Amino acid sequence: MLPVIRFQDFIEQQQLFAMGNKILLAVSGGKDSVLMLHLFKALGVDIGVAHCNFNLRADEAQRDELFVKMLAFSLNLPFYVTHFDTKKYAAENKISTQMAARDLRYNWFEQIRADKGYDFIALAHHQNDAVETVLINLVRGTGISGLHGILPKRDKLIRPLLFLNREEINQLVEENKFDFVEDSSNLSSNYIRNKLRLHVIPHLQNINPNLENTFNQNIKRFAEIETFLNLQVKQIAKELIVKKADAVYISLEKIKLLTPQKLLLFELLKKYDFMESVVEEIINSLDKQSGIKFISTSHQATIDRENLIISKLNFEIHQHKIIHSNHSGFEFNDYKFQLIFSEDLKFETDKNKIFIDAGVLQFPLIVRSWQNGDKFIPLGMEGFKKLSDFFIDEKVPLHLKTNIPILVNGNGEIIWIAGMRQDNRYKLTKSTKKVAIFELKN
Repeated sequence: MLPVIRFQDFIEQQQLFAMGNKILLAVSGGKDSVLMLHLFKALGVDIGVAHCNFNLRADEAQRDELFVKMLAFSLNLPFYVTHFDTKKYAAENKISTQMAARDLRYNWFEQIRADKGYDFIALAHHQNDAVETVLINLVRGTGISGLHGILPKRDKLIRPLLFLNREEINQLVEENKFDFVEDSSNLSSNYIRNKLRLHVIPHLQNINPNLENTFNQNIKRFAEIETFLNLQVKQIAKELIVKKADAVYISLEKIKLLTPQKLLLFELLKKYDFMESVVEEIINSLDKQSGIKFISTSHQATIDRENLIISKLNFEIHQHKIIHSNHSGFEFNDYKFQLIFSEDLKFETDKNKIFIDAGVLQFPLIVRSWQNGDKFIPLGMEGFKKLSDFFIDEKVPLHLKTNIPILVNGNGEIIWIAGMRQDNRYKLTKSTKKVAIFELKN
């Protein structure tokens, strides 16, 4: 007898899907996914079956594929299968085989879901999987989100077997005489999950025979704590974060008043991919000199005079562009330029346009980012000024300095800090015969 009522109750309690939805089932052929398939079939849901062959277990993988295919056909269900070169993908992306398999299958499941019109993807995780996930997260180090382990629903992924533990699944499969296939890799101690399952959890169950239910209750509490924390962080973000066109600004003084400081700042910054260890370094640097930078995979955080400034990493920052005399326009980072030559010696006062004595230009020119040691002679002055000092005087935020285009002559002299000031050496004079006009379009 299948626990269809409990299955339906769990789906409704967790609001996993509506009865009119189409569900794509990830079926490996093992006990868990086979039971899930039969529960969905008994409930009368519109379903399809998806199976991944990772080509990791030779003949056994082919056996699993054939089994799932025949099972789907026997139940008159749509069947989708794919084959992966998992080891090659892992080597190319420098990740573990397990992580490679995870990435490959989730990406493919989502592709099939979208292409074939399914509403959700059902995975056969159960309570013991949730226990193992929490333990793995604790061993590796985790935040609040890692303590709730596997959630019943996240985006398009649903896990409708989380109301059952492994013992219950084994009993149901045996009672209903369901055919299934065994994955021999589940007995290997090469994987951390298997080590916990085979060698650690049995000892914990000796201490607490009701381990799965205890963890299930703890997981619910941690999920509620995370929900509460997210609401608090959302409110704090409204008070602390100022979003501008160029970046996100957070007052240093307000950061210092956060309690608990590390937890809340980490929650504020994790959307920008900053790790907990980096957040700790930021906190330790709040009272140090301006200009200290911290890098995540996607952003940089700069401690400025009064703010922590979060800006997207510019991956072209160390590149440069070569400009030849026949170029009428060029781009650099997010800036567009126009170049024209004229024999009309008229001059306009416009910070986005400069009029240069073409006779002193040495092509090719270079447009690049600011570099340490850069100096120029600002228009109207006689002596050199460091660009770093110029930016300070102009109150240019530290994180923007490297984005401003610097136009450089073929002899290495700076011609123009685009949109701000040109060099005095390149102004028009009485001997000028031809003008080079550079215009910053945006």
